[in-house]
Amino acid sequence: MRLIWIGCLLLAGLLPVQAQKKQHKDTRREQLSDSALLTLVQQRTFNYFWKFAHPVSGLAPERTVTPDTVTIGGSGFGVMSILVGIERGFITREQGLDRLLKIVNFLFTANHYHGIWPHWMNGATGQTIPFSRKDDGGDVVESAFMFQGLLCVRQYFTGSSEKETVLRNKITWLWNEAEWSWYTRDGQPVLYWHWSPNNGWSMNHPIHGYNECLIAYILAVASPTYPASPKIYHEGWAMSNYFKNGKKYYGMKLPLGFDYGGPLFFAHYSFLGLDPRGLKDRYADYWEQNRNHTLINRQYCIENPKKYKGYSADCWGLTASDSYQFYDAHSPTNDLGVITPTAALSSFPYTPEYSMQALKYFYYKVGDHLWGEYGFYDAFSESRNWFDYQYLAIDQGPIVVMIENYRSGLLWKLFMSCPEIQAGLKKLEFTSPAIQ
Repeated sequence: MRLIWIGCLLLAGLLPVQAQKKQHKDTRREQLSDSALLTLVQQRTFNYFWKFAHPVSGLAPERTVTPDTVTIGGSGFGVMSILVGIERGFITREQGLDRLLKIVNFLFTANHYHGIWPHWMNGATGQTIPFSRKDDGGDVVESAFMFQGLLCVRQYFTGSSEKETVLRNKITWLWNEAEWSWYTRDGQPVLYWHWSPNNGWSMNHPIHGYNECLIAYILAVASPTYPASPKIYHEGWAMSNYFKNGKKYYGMKLPLGFDYGGPLFFAHYSFLGLDPRGLKDRYADYWEQNRNHTLINRQYCIENPKKYKGYSADCWGLTASDSYQFYDAHSPTNDLGVITPTAALSSFPYTPEYSMQALKYFYYKVGDHLWGEYGFYDAFSESRNWFDYQYLAIDQGPIVVMIENYRSGLLWKLFMSCPEIQAGLKKLEFTSPAIQ
């Protein structure tokens, strides 16, 4: 999970030990309709993946201070954002098609490990940038986020032109070459997060739920060429001390996961394409899971047991992000007084009225302390008068995509239309109105 990223990021020198404070003058903002405000936020945030993309690869930099280090997972969210950009008229279909061809052509030649990309790579060369000393190979979770996006792209471009045909075929080729079964470490009933040609399985990180990695399991079972057995889901993913929950918090039942749900990105990353509406398996109703997780997170901020300045029904949302000292996975059980806009904004499908309430607070009340060239900065703490000055791809992408899923269901429709995904979900005994 992202909890293990923090130390690696600090060791890699990609995070400041003490983030800087910004001084801004507050400015009065023109009052916009809700629809216009949503479009503005989507467009500004989309520009991170469009204007700030690496010029050679078209992939998304990890964050604004690392323009040459591109991230596979954040770029997977980015390719989904490009589809939103086309649909919303921020760019033309042809512009989006050309950019996506650039990205896919680059991914063809970039380093991969049994068809699985590394977490980070050089945006100009495609060479692996180690995430930590031993994490210098394939990252099955980051790659799952990318494949989730690429499959949406494949389902979107259904035209008969040469460009669209080439794009579809290359995505299918990449998808077919990903050896998900390799990452079961010789057929064990669980997925392993990392493998390296230099260090083998020494990271030794089997992926147990519940967290953001659900999509990796679904893709592994759905693979048409290197599928893993459904056993990995039931005997690996669903087997941990923090998988089943079933307790109530503020009167709301949480079927799965940590106490109070953990950071809110658990309700976002796997569900950018995977449609949680009516999605159920033997363990949970995933709409109930995600909505209640969001409501619990919000209610904790309203209750505000640590009495942090600013926390309220207007200002809520705890998830992994930058903090005033380091990157951290904020949650009700790890509350440092830091609000992260992506938490509430990426929850629009689950809590539209409450997310709009937060959006208006961020935009009109916090104002220029928080709003910049690519939308809302990553995080802020009113208690410490600290406002971040950076953007992170992994946090920006879900804002664009989940607001669009709230508005039109675009990415949910595309991903769920994949025949391989339908077959994989059936193998895992999921039910959903979207499964034919």
